[in-house]
Amino acid sequence: MTLSDSRIAEFGDELFQSLRSRVPIDPLTEREPTLDVARAYKIQEHVIARRLALGDRIVGKKIGLTSRVVQQALGVDEPDFGQLLASMVATDSVSASTLLQPRIEGEVAFLLEHDLRGPGITNADVIKATHSVLPCFEIVDSRIRNWRIKLADTVSDNASAGLFVLGDRAVGLEDVDLSTCGMLLEKNGDLVCTGAGAAALGSPINCVTWLANALGRLGTPLRAGEIILSGSLAAMVPVAAGDHFHLSIGGLGSASIRFT
Repeated sequence: MTLSDSRIAEFGDELFQSLRSRVPIDPLTEREPTLDVARAYKIQEHVIARRLALGDRIVGKKIGLTSRVVQQALGVDEPDFGQLLASMVATDSVSASTLLQPRIEGEVAFLLEHDLRGPGITNADVIKATHSVLPCFEIVDSRIRNWRIKLADTVSDNASAGLFVLGDRAVGLEDVDLSTCGMLLEKNGDLVCTGAGAAALGSPINCVTWLANALGRLGTPLRAGEIILSGSLAAMVPVAAGDHFHLSIGGLGSASIRFT
């Protein structure tokens, strides 16, 4: 038995209000065990529609669950995706009070200069369509209490998207090997996390290819000018007010952010 449209709207409204009030809600899957991924994406669409109605706009996409370890923990065999909105673009200083339960990840961001219309997209198509890549912080956040999430919870919650911060320079794909690039993440001057491009489905390019084909099957292209966050290169790190983070990705550059 699938969820009714009214139940989808009800869950979407709860997530939307949680975003605005910064008060988390109980897991959707605990209250509705029949919630599947297809209906979870409908809930995500409802929340995004409410945000767009307030004047926000879509600027790109984010890919989640690219790590095999995280996939195994949630019992899935492919990533998920969410929408990036203009209101999610952050600078190098963020007020922690604007978030609920933030954690931070280091990623590679893609800036597209040509549309990608799946299915049938290959890595070569992604490389041709990419203008440049940048180091990027994704500040993930969950509207689900205590991050007690299953796959359908995070999909409903826009793949647990919060904010993102792009790095200090953009480079062409011809200038970097994304599968072997190393990542260093420092918190308050201490190295807390290391990773590599291969941690994201073997290469961040593979992640964007997956996304283009997944969206293509839904009739949605990736558009020129969109920013694509390709997935975490290592574990999520908890965030608190007063924390300062510095990210370096070999061949790409760096990014910094402070939480006030």
